[in-house]
Amino acid sequence: MAVMEQAQNTKDQTPETFSDKLLGFTLPARNARGRVVRLYRVVEDVLSAHAYPAPVTHLLEEALVLGALMGGLLKGEDGQLTMQAQTKSGPVQLLVCDYRGGIMRGYAEFEDAQLEELGANPVLSALFGEGYLAITFETGAGKRYQGIVPLEGDTLSEACENYFVQSEQVPTLIRVASRSGKDGRQAAGILIQHLADGEEGRERLHVRLDHPDWEHILALATTISHDELLDQALSMEGIVWRLFHEEDQIRVQPGTELERGCRCSAEHYNNVVARFPADEQDEMRNADGEIVVDCAFCSKQYVLAI
Repeated sequence: MAVMEQAQNTKDQTPETFSDKLLGFTLPARNARGRVVRLYRVVEDVLSAHAYPAPVTHLLEEALVLGALMGGLLKGEDGQLTMQAQTKSGPVQLLVCDYRGGIMRGYAEFEDAQLEELGANPVLSALFGEGYLAITFETGAGKRYQGIVPLEGDTLSEACENYFVQSEQVPTLIRVASRSGKDGRQAAGILIQHLADGEEGRERLHVRLDHPDWEHILALATTISHDELLDQALSMEGIVWRLFHEEDQIRVQPGTELERGCRCSAEHYNNVVARFPADEQDEMRNADGEIVVDCAFCSKQYVLAI
């Protein structure tokens, strides 16, 4: 029977985690770590900025869950995860999502006419054609790591699994679920990784996709269903316990609060546009002589004081 420990607290003192939070956990005996996330308000807030068609809505929901799961691997509040999928041969030309200290945002560019021919749930290759996925981790210490891989697999989750295997040499399982209910859009997911020679902070001397510990964790983790991930009555701690209660020990880290946020501001755009020569600034002006900037992430408009 597993022992479930809450970091810096006992289970009966720490409220369980249900939505718009990120929960971390480790399985020390198996050298495995994981993250669970469930998004309600965040998804609604991000999607409200644009009228996305159904295929792009599903894609962006998945991207937000992936952004939280992968961003949650960073330590501290200053680290940032940026995920960008891009192509020139598909109806979705660009998808961007980033995470910094629990603050999230996302955006997609697409061609309506091409999307209408695909139906409600097209596979990744139909959305992007031959594209690529770039994932960038920036630490609070100023270090930056980026990996670029082809957009392979039926879903964005599969493409991210391929990224971790190819670029990070870390066996990774990711599952994502989303749906529209009476309370609005909901999205959730789980990420589990095997660090073959120990937990975070130790050098990995070898990585084996057929490592016995990883095969064991994989067999348990793949039993998770979409309904369980989205079940509002089942806490994220409950998900972890349901999957791994037979392990010797489960260590759970309290959840990080998640919210939609954007770093746009009039001051920021003024500083950017001020770097352009005066003649180029004049070309940016509208009929009223104003330079108006639209933020792609939140759809706010800024009239610049230039």
